[in-house]
Parts: sequence; C-alpha cells; structure tokens
Amino acid sequence: MAPRPAAVALAVALLLLLLLLPAPAAAAAAVGVNWGTMMSHPILPSAVVEMLRANGVDRVKLFDADPWTVAALAGSGVQAMLAAPNDQLESLARDPRRARDWVRHNVTANLKAGVDVRYVAVGNEPFLKSYNGSFINITFPALKNMQKALNEAGFGQRIKVVVPLNADIYSSPENTPVPSAGSFRKDINDLMVDIVNFLHVNDAPFVVNIYPFLSLYQNPNFPLNFSFFDGATKPVYDQGMVYTNVFDANFDTLVWSLRKAGVPDMRIIVGEVGWPTDGDKNANVKYAQRFYSGFLKKMAKNVGTPLRPGHMEVYLFALIDENQKSVLPGRFERHWGLFTYDGNPKFSMDLSGNGKVNYLAEVKGVQYLPSQWCVFNKDAKDKYKDLPASVNYACSNADCTPLGYGSSCNGLSHDGNISYAFNIYFQTMDQDVRACSFGGLAKITTTNASQGGCLFPVQILSVSGRVVPLIFLHLSLVLLVSVFTLL
Repeated sequence: MAPRPAAVALAVALLLLLLLLPAPAAAAAAVGVNWGTMMSHPILPSAVVEMLRANGVDRVKLFDADPWTVAALAGSGVQAMLAAPNDQLESLARDPRRARDWVRHNVTANLKAGVDVRYVAVGNEPFLKSYNGSFINITFPALKNMQKALNEAGFGQRIKVVVPLNADIYSSPENTPVPSAGSFRKDINDLMVDIVNFLHVNDAPFVVNIYPFLSLYQNPNFPLNFSFFDGATKPVYDQGMVYTNVFDANFDTLVWSLRKAGVPDMRIIVGEVGWPTDGDKNANVKYAQRFYSGFLKKMAKNVGTPLRPGHMEVYLFALIDENQKSVLPGRFERHWGLFTYDGNPKFSMDLSGNGKVNYLAEVKGVQYLPSQWCVFNKDAKDKYKDLPASVNYACSNADCTPLGYGSSCNGLSHDGNISYAFNIYFQTMDQDVRACSFGGLAKITTTNASQGGCLFPVQILSVSGRVVPLIFLHLSLVLLVSVFTLL
C-alpha cells in the first residue's frame, strides 16, 4: 500500500529537523583523573566537582575516603575509586571487622548518599622498593578482608577491590630490555602471582601506575623522544612488535608478566599517568603539553598497545598541584597537576583527544588573600647574620621546589631567591604579619614580586579548617630541609 501524503510530509519534516540539529559531540576517551588533596589550602570540593563536570570528566581516583571530598561527588554522575591508605593496611589485614567497618562507613553510606562508587583501592603502591618491604606481608590479607567485607555487604559484584601498584613491581633484564623478557620482581613474584589470581577470580582489574617522565628522570641516557608519542625516535622491536614510546613498552612488559603469572587476559587499568610541570629540568609546561597531546590522541583512537590493541581505561595524574606532598622522589612531586594550586589550567589541552586547541574550564569561585607579598628587606641591619637559617626555616615549612635546578624560578638573583622563600612561607601561613618578620629581614609590599617567568603566588582563601597553623620562628630548630646554596 502506498504511503499516505500526510505521512510522507511528516517524514520529510522530521528528516529536515534532524539535518538542522547540531552534530553530537564526539565521545570523550575513557580518561579519568587522580584527585589528591595534600595541599595547605584545599579548594572547595563541590567547586572541584563542578569543574570536573564542566570538562566532561566522569571518573576520579581518590587516595582516601575523606567524607569532605567524597560527599561532593554525590549525585554528580562522576564515578569514584575510593581508597584505604597504606597506614590502614595493618589494621585491615589483622582484623576482618575493620574491613567491615570501613565498608559500612565509606561504601554503604556513600552509596546511599548518591556517590557512584566503582572501585575500592587497598593501599597505594605498597610494594615500592623505597618502602623496604613494610607492606609486603599485610597488603594481600587486607585485600582479601576488604573483598570479603564487600561480598558480605552485597557489593562484591558491583564494586571491585584493587591494589594500585607502581611499575617497579616488574621489569626486563638489563641485557634483554624488551617487553617479552619482563616478569614480576623476584622478591615479590610468588606474592604477585597470588594477588593477580585472586583479583582475576573476583573479576577485578590490575591497576598500574606508569610514568614515562620517571624513565627520563632516573636515567640521564634515556632517549628523550621515546617518552612521547609523536614517533620521533628509534623504535624497539620485540617478537614482531614495534615500540615507538616507553608507555607502550612498559604496559606490554606488564602484559607479559601477567601471562607468566597465569592470567594472560586480565583487564588492566592505568591508575596514574602524567607529566609534571616544575621541579626538574624536564618537568615543564612545554613537555607536559607535548606528552598529554600525544597521549590523549592515542586514547581517542583506541589503538591500545601492540600486545593489547583497543580500548584502555586510564586516570591522569594529577588534578591539582599539591604543595604538601613528599619531595623524597624529587622536587617535581608537587607539580603533577593539570591545574595550579588555585584551580586554573596550566595549558591548553583537549581531553577528548580530538585535537581541539582549548583550555580546560577552571574552578569557579576561588577567592584570594589580599594582593600583597613578603620580600627580602635589603635595608635591614645585619641583614646577612641570620639569613641562611631564616631561608632554610621558610623552605622547611613551605614549598620552595620552584627554586631548584632546572625549575621555573631557578634563574632568580641571590635576593630573589630569598624573597621567594620568605613570600611562599608568608602565603602558606595565610599572610599572618608574624610570618613576614624573620627578625627584621623581611617586609610586606603591595608591589607584585613576581620576576620574569617566576610566579610569586598569592595564596587562596582556604575553605577548610585544615590550614597549616602559624609556626613561630625558632632558629634553634633542626632544619628539615636545606634550601639550595643561596649565600
């Protein structure tokens, strides 16, 4: 039967309407972010979550289950990986009741409040060599107790327990530096076999943190271009596979390690991957932008790695700079953020990986302390008498990492270094006038003290009661950190 004229007219009208509608935006790659909170002046979590949503980020990985942070995710549509930190592993391993309590307080309660919990991380990189085996005997028992607690609460199928691990748990021999020669570290091989098989039985993924920057940082002879994704390097060949970047080679070394452990098809999540922007000669905005541009394009194309082509789930590290992180691994540790301390994007990037040149949306509503700085008082009497101790004290209680070799403020003059140290301490202490004294060596000014490419920041108003308290100046203190040779 021929279609009726009215039906034809309606179909044509609908077709025209569809043609006039804007094309749907390209789907973003499966990219999440790590949201750490080790900063002296945290931003309001609800404002951070709004920024995540504005940028299309739909998943976050946390390093704890702090209610102040987690509550902001309720009803947001942002998926969450909560975490039990390393200092909780012993109690979780020793007493299953602790795991049940943890699940009740941090999983059940948050699910009821509308938080979309997808993973629970037990520890964070607990098998790092630098921990000297502190967590080797308690991580697996803690993992099993947490899994049991989730099962008993009825969440075992919905929420997966994982252990984020650093890539130092596997490697290839120095004389055969190719992925196919890779395996888990000898000192933890048996333990890793047990863990990965346990995860596999429970349908949980393997979470690994991979840092191309660290390959460059730890080895002065490492080829720079092999850290990036633009193909400007000599490839590595391995059993018919071609590797043009260290990320793929590292990832596939893990794939080989899992094969040898008996779980060849285990799902892998990249829990941390990124590039710092300060604190080292190779930690800068130029290289970070190059790294993320190539990496996000790779994610958007779903090319995977030579051994694991296709879709990958990754979490960028990290969201916002954290000025209270330990600098034992390097001064760059406080500068992994895509955003500065005040919630502003550091450079243009396209999280969808489609090659658009645009800045990320910033955090809205951030308020600053008054526009004033603390600088070296060149007119002070006996100005050099207590100067070394004063500068060291300032940098022991605030973040002077931008002054290090190759960093953004490395080019300051002698007096500029002193002013930077005094100002960062002053800002960290909420511009308390007592924090800009140093026995008369410092003074407050309303003239912006920033010099060249070195930013002398003005701190933001903290939105929590966790601001670092004013620490009075005691020159007899044993100084924790030595500032670079200034005098």
